Amino acid sequence: MPYFSSKKQPLSFGTKIDKDSSFCFTTISFMKSNLLPILEYMEREKGICRADMIASIIEAVQTAAQKSPGCQQELRVEIHPQTGELQAWARWKVVDSVTDPQKEIPIITARKTAPHIALGEILEQPIQLSCLGRIAAKAAQQLIAQEIKCFTQQHTCEQFQDRIGTILSGIVRFQERGNITIDFGQAEGTLFRKEAIWCEHFHPGDRIHCLLQGIKKTLHGPELVLTRAHPDFVKAMMMCEVPELASQEASSDSDHPIFIKAMVRDPGFRTKICVDTHDPRIDPVGTCIGKYGSRIKNVLKNLGQEKIDIVRYSDDIRTLLLRVVHPAIPQDLQIDEATRTIRFSLEEKDFAVFVGRSGRNLKLASRLIGYAIQVQHLQSVGLNFEDQKTQAIQTLMQSLNISETLAAHLVENGFTDRETLAESSEEDLIAQGISAEDAQNILASVKDTHE
Repeated sequence: MPYFSSKKQPLSFGTKIDKDSSFCFTTISFMKSNLLPILEYMEREKGICRADMIASIIEAVQTAAQKSPGCQQELRVEIHPQTGELQAWARWKVVDSVTDPQKEIPIITARKTAPHIALGEILEQPIQLSCLGRIAAKAAQQLIAQEIKCFTQQHTCEQFQDRIGTILSGIVRFQERGNITIDFGQAEGTLFRKEAIWCEHFHPGDRIHCLLQGIKKTLHGPELVLTRAHPDFVKAMMMCEVPELASQEASSDSDHPIFIKAMVRDPGFRTKICVDTHDPRIDPVGTCIGKYGSRIKNVLKNLGQEKIDIVRYSDDIRTLLLRVVHPAIPQDLQIDEATRTIRFSLEEKDFAVFVGRSGRNLKLASRLIGYAIQVQHLQSVGLNFEDQKTQAIQTLMQSLNISETLAAHLVENGFTDRETLAESSEEDLIAQGISAEDAQNILASVKDTHE
């Protein structure tokens, strides 16, 4: 059985105080006085068990002691869980003949301190932590800081692992170069600029919602992967507001009879969602919108200027298109299944709304349906090919301020409107025989016109 001595003075054998002991004593005393606040803070704010923290700190001190030239004995270290007081004892095994002076002590010497100790027992004697030496004291502090960091990182992983794919709500702390640091209570995360909505602006103290996509391990510890620009962010927000909405298609789930069939998004501009249900008694679109728009309003409130279009899915491509284009009515509708292309015409007032600024709404509709959509003004339907060609040339000349020859060359190569040019690159134009200078000027004019 170990022998616990009631004497507090350090043993004279096997220990020595080096020249930096005063520095070490101050360092260790500072560490002792701050252990309790550290334990309380980590337990209260981070949710880390105090007993686990104490065990790690003890291990750190013992590891540091092994590096000390002034204290080679085996140590037993204790930390009082309520006061944070740190105590250490040097340990020797009582033997008849000593082979290792650092770990063993002759029974004759041991009985001078503990008269009743027997062979094979452990003699323990309190020591001053200043005996560890300056290097070991600093090493102990570093190891303790490292253990605290490891506990924090591990706790972050455990706490947020089950919340991947859900919405996190936090407070904006500060913003630097477009990257927003967010406080989620027991952890912090960074919303990088590329994952933020370009038209949104937040200030310190603002509440912000983000989608947790995952936890990435970096050299600085685990990092929360956050986004507001991904389509899944809108999907998760919708699922928070619409309990009937399932994360994926389910045929017999009575609690989640509605599911998302298709979804596309242009962050900051518009999101289009196709929903469906296997229950004929349910209106999936009306359920997602809510009474007087109550459900969709709560989602839009967190999206700034972004809009959401919700339509009911249909296996019939013609029916689905009519729902996507609504309230506009397409004329001369043609569907080419072989090339997966849809062509139709719209009146002037409907054309501008459906195409949208820079053709963004048209692109979203095309991605949602899975077909290339070609739409033109209804007023130009009755014109023959040459008249339509002439009209396209005149439109490009006026809108882009280019020569008739260059406009005609663009139309001959399929660049009949600004929307087509906006989707093209400088290399695309050069490949059609247009000079690099003209290509740059054209794309600059298209950009200026859109802006």
